[in-house]
Amino acid sequence: MDTLRPFPKLPATPREFGFYIDGAWHAGREMFERASPGHGVAVSRIPRCTSDDLNAAVVAARNAFEDRRWAGISGAARAAVLLRAAEILKRRRSEIAYWESLENGKPISQAMGEIDHSIACFEIGAGAARMLHGDSFNSLGDDLFGMVLREPIGVVGLITPWNFPFLILCERVPFILASGCTLVVKPSEVTSATTLLLAEVLEEAGLPKGVYNVITGSGRSIGQALTEHPDVDMLSFTGSTAVGRSCVHASADSNFKKLGLELGGKNPIIVFADADLEDAADAAAFGISFNTGQCCVSSSRLIVERSVAAEFEALLAAKMAKIRVGDPLDPDTQVGAITTDAQNQVILGYIAKGQAEGAKIAIGGTVKDLGHGQYIQPTLFTGVTPEMAIARDEIFGPVLCSMPFDTVEEAIALANDTVYGLAASLWTKSIDKALTVTRRVRAGRFWVNCIMAGGPEMPLGGFKQSGWGREAGKYGVEEYTQIKSVHIETGKRNHWIA
Repeated sequence: MDTLRPFPKLPATPREFGFYIDGAWHAGREMFERASPGHGVAVSRIPRCTSDDLNAAVVAARNAFEDRRWAGISGAARAAVLLRAAEILKRRRSEIAYWESLENGKPISQAMGEIDHSIACFEIGAGAARMLHGDSFNSLGDDLFGMVLREPIGVVGLITPWNFPFLILCERVPFILASGCTLVVKPSEVTSATTLLLAEVLEEAGLPKGVYNVITGSGRSIGQALTEHPDVDMLSFTGSTAVGRSCVHASADSNFKKLGLELGGKNPIIVFADADLEDAADAAAFGISFNTGQCCVSSSRLIVERSVAAEFEALLAAKMAKIRVGDPLDPDTQVGAITTDAQNQVILGYIAKGQAEGAKIAIGGTVKDLGHGQYIQPTLFTGVTPEMAIARDEIFGPVLCSMPFDTVEEAIALANDTVYGLAASLWTKSIDKALTVTRRVRAGRFWVNCIMAGGPEMPLGGFKQSGWGREAGKYGVEEYTQIKSVHIETGKRNHWIA
């Protein structure tokens, strides 16, 4: 699979996977069969792990942490493993992208780009492993010296979603490993294959046994049990705000484990009249259609200056009409299939609700029938008001709502009029507007005259109900450490008791 042309074919039979604990593969007793959302054909069989499997994985991760087979080696030695993993990913790039596309429904060309980003995450993680350090205080007087140590937090539970199974995994794993922690990973049951493939990659790269463990199964059973597990020191969860809230309760009810949460978003793309409207229209079309809109940082609220709103909506509709919706395995496809039946129904339900609320469809809003799979045309609603459900709720699909503004203050207010604060995009040629809006819109990631740009050097995370903590880069390594203050006294003690 070194080339995408002719584009890959479906597997003749579903591939059966095991789960991975303490450096060994285990067969599942009960299996879940996954059908490709783009084709309706079974492509993989994944184990439904039990609570005993989970406990075994946590024990393996705990043992690997406590005997210091990973935490006790140098940052340079950890970096070498991460760099070898990056090289193996380069070799297996097409294979991993193929399985990502099969199970998720995303275009394979997009999946290939995501593997490239994942490779970069391992390379950045390797550098961060060597650069991680504490601090010293030489300001406590001649008789006292202070040090601040950064130590790995311990066993990390990692729960990843179905929309970016490999990308989100790799925006966490190399940085968690760089810190010296060990992991128990629980992928979405509908997109588990590539998380299991990463186990093969890390084993070949020389990662010690027990450092990376994968259990598979449903979020309600295995995911919840991992969240509640008393011997897990930290949990990283990516998914909905509702489930993130349940993670907070579970942590409080178990061992007060630290949480890293990347949750929902209802992200604005703000377009001023002085912007390059052609560029902004292309960005808006991309921002709502990338990964079929099943993206936590999708720009799903268009906030456009009223004087150019009609012109811009027409430009945008013309762009969106040209988007190629089709077979995920076709390299020319830009928008693939909706990943799950349930999400397909949610998106169609919101399209119907938007019409019922009085918004107008400028483009899209229909199902595309390819004779197999589930596909929705990217949709633009105009005439949207802020109180409409389509303007407030995270739809998690290719549905964009357009709302006008007249002043900078109104644009900022509309952008902040949400419980979320994950990402935002701003389009203007005015540096004054760019700096003013960037400073005042509450979002963890901000793009000015670009969208979904940047690499794993930069931190990821949200404000408000979009989450806690930061991932990637040096911040993503530090997130998985805890700080210890050390005081060292020199000379003879000044006795309290004479």
